[in-house]
Amino acid sequence: MPLLNLKGFMKKIAFVFPGQGSQQVGMGKEFYDNFKIARAVFEEADDSLRFSISALCFKGPEENLKLTENTQPAVLTTSIAALKVLQEETEIQPQFTAGHSLGEYSALVASGSLSFRDAVRVVRLRGKFMQEAVPAGEGAMAAVLGMERQEVERLCEEASSGEVLTPANFNSPGQIVISGHVHAVHRAMEIVKQRGKKALLLPVSAPFHSPLMKPAGMRLGEVLEGISLKELDIPVVTNAEAIANTSVERVKPLLIDQVSSPVRWEESMRKIVAEGIEQIVEIGPGKVLTGLMKRIDPEVDLKNVEDIQSLRKMI
Repeated sequence: MPLLNLKGFMKKIAFVFPGQGSQQVGMGKEFYDNFKIARAVFEEADDSLRFSISALCFKGPEENLKLTENTQPAVLTTSIAALKVLQEETEIQPQFTAGHSLGEYSALVASGSLSFRDAVRVVRLRGKFMQEAVPAGEGAMAAVLGMERQEVERLCEEASSGEVLTPANFNSPGQIVISGHVHAVHRAMEIVKQRGKKALLLPVSAPFHSPLMKPAGMRLGEVLEGISLKELDIPVVTNAEAIANTSVERVKPLLIDQVSSPVRWEESMRKIVAEGIEQIVEIGPGKVLTGLMKRIDPEVDLKNVEDIQSLRKMI
């Protein structure tokens, strides 16, 4: 029996799903311990991957959880477990879904297009391909704070010096991540500091969402060829285009492009708000996307679902 009957509840809602960086040891454990439907999600992930991603989520060690090929299926599994609990305990229905980078796979599962069993296997390979696309130590990412889009685009041109350097995540006003060759990233950081702004080197192992990831996209495309998709029940606002996709034929090309293209998160959220969305629910570990949304549009009602306490606030 659902905790809350929301028939007649007319508020327009979007579900959003976190990406890499939201992981933490212990994530999903409360739902696993208290909800059979969440336990089934973790067990399905373990079976699909043929190792215990659930144990890694619940017990760590943290250094293993941080490995890209582990982080991606771990965050996805935790997010879908939380989604299933929310669906079982309430009658909330979203009008849109979206996910930050890796989170787009969670959004596609929520939309009914991609099966969870396929998604968890694909994102593990995606993480592996992204890690292997650039030799260790040759790429980097940095968050640039307090600069607008055009400034950051000019910064990347100025600091590249023939190397790859590009905006990778347009996260929120005044928070843009750059990605590329390690020396180009450090040159850009120095320029930012000279201009009295702040740049933070990110603790990542590869230059994600840059053209250096194109080999990963090609390998991912080969894997996606063997995956069956269904029509989308709910539109997914995609990272690569920042518009709502309803075409199943567009899903795979957009996922391939996403690996080496910027995450247009701020645009995606503004698109959702322009469509009349009044509440955004972040589903999965952490509150990173909730924090970004507060800077994008503080008027939107924000919720998150990552444990029993946050679930109760949805009631």
